[in-house]
Amino acid sequence: MNAREDNTVGERHVVIVGGGFAGLHAARRFGRLGYRVTLLDKRNFQLFQPLLYQVATGSLTIGDIAYPQRTLLRKMPKVWTLNTTVFDIDPDARRVYHEHGSLQYDLLVAATGVKHNYFGNDHWREHAPGLKTAEHAIQMRRRIFRAFELAELCEDETERAALLQFVVVGGGPTGVELAGALGELTRKTMVRDFRRFRSQDARIVLLEGGPDILPVYPASLRAKARKHLAELGVEVQTSAMVEDVDGDGVRVRRGDDSERITARTVLWAAGVRPSLFGQVLADATGAERDRGGRLLVNPDCSLPTHPDIFVIGDLAALVDAKGKQVPGLAPAAIQQGRYVAQSVYRRDRGKTVKPFRYTDWGTMAVIGINRAVGDIRGWKTSGMLAWFLWAFVHIRALIDGEQRLRVFVNWAWKYFTRQMGDRLITGDPTHTQTLRDARLYAAHPDEEHPPSQRKSASRRDVA
Repeated sequence: MNAREDNTVGERHVVIVGGGFAGLHAARRFGRLGYRVTLLDKRNFQLFQPLLYQVATGSLTIGDIAYPQRTLLRKMPKVWTLNTTVFDIDPDARRVYHEHGSLQYDLLVAATGVKHNYFGNDHWREHAPGLKTAEHAIQMRRRIFRAFELAELCEDETERAALLQFVVVGGGPTGVELAGALGELTRKTMVRDFRRFRSQDARIVLLEGGPDILPVYPASLRAKARKHLAELGVEVQTSAMVEDVDGDGVRVRRGDDSERITARTVLWAAGVRPSLFGQVLADATGAERDRGGRLLVNPDCSLPTHPDIFVIGDLAALVDAKGKQVPGLAPAAIQQGRYVAQSVYRRDRGKTVKPFRYTDWGTMAVIGINRAVGDIRGWKTSGMLAWFLWAFVHIRALIDGEQRLRVFVNWAWKYFTRQMGDRLITGDPTHTQTLRDARLYAAHPDEEHPPSQRKSASRRDVA
């Protein structure tokens, strides 16, 4: 019997919370199997997070790595997408609550991922933005390129040096890739763009609290990564614990010593924690969590206390059929999304379900053009070959053919010309009248109304 002709399957309502890698691939597989699916997400697009750092540093635009969920799912009439934020759940009533109402479910799939972890210092967020969403990437891009523009305006050498100092906190793949992209930007891309300073004079510091960067990589690749970063002018400091972050820089502790690094731009890539919905789900179901806050799940990705609720992606703490902890990577999330849909379908048809088995194709990190490191199933590679492999893998992983073509063209253009297409500073510029009022106020501090309002205020008084 075809899945679409199976009444039992067709009557089951699957609600998926979160439209990232795990949630979207689960929705597509459930839809193809004939289930009635509702995908709830606070954003209406799927975002390819591994390339966010390239948006932040001007290599790509958000449109290159984001794609509307409705467009991806439009050929599946039984799959609905709703742009809304889920904030609560009643597992006994099998109901989720979102900002525009509530939904009854037969099966719930939680795939809301993770957010930044400032380790109890959430006030640092204002001064050190992280990189998990499209908004984060645009904010980070604004800070990076605004620093260069202010340096061009600056008359004071000390202040210019602070503007040209960038600190990246966190030596994992995201931090290494971000620091490498900044090095590429300052040493290769913008070398002829400014008149009052050389972009090569910018100082980029990568801070890692542990003994080395890229801790999950083999020692030989960590050494290669350090070499690539040094070639791009990135200064790596390990065993460096951040004690404080403010608008003027960071304070770093190494053993018993403490040092202040003055920098106007601090970028955060030091850790993650489960999304708020993950905490809500744990509280409502009594699910246990690991030390990082992820929910402990069964080998089939279901909650031990609620077999009708599945947790997948970065939100899940899952040990696979081989006894290995499943990493928080995009390939793992995609595999889990597809697995849950297929295993539910098999169970609904009375077939046995095998535990999730993760296929690990390896990990890679790029550090500028022609510089990358990769551990692909035990094969260690670095340099130009690793970079081309990384580019091929990431282009292939993009979810839409048009995206793949755009990214390929952008990367090819950058490769041969060293030029980027999106170094734009977006956001509201300072209003002209605001600056004019401030100047005139300084000249006339005793006036009751701003100079621009005196005429209108006078007319109101007469009236």
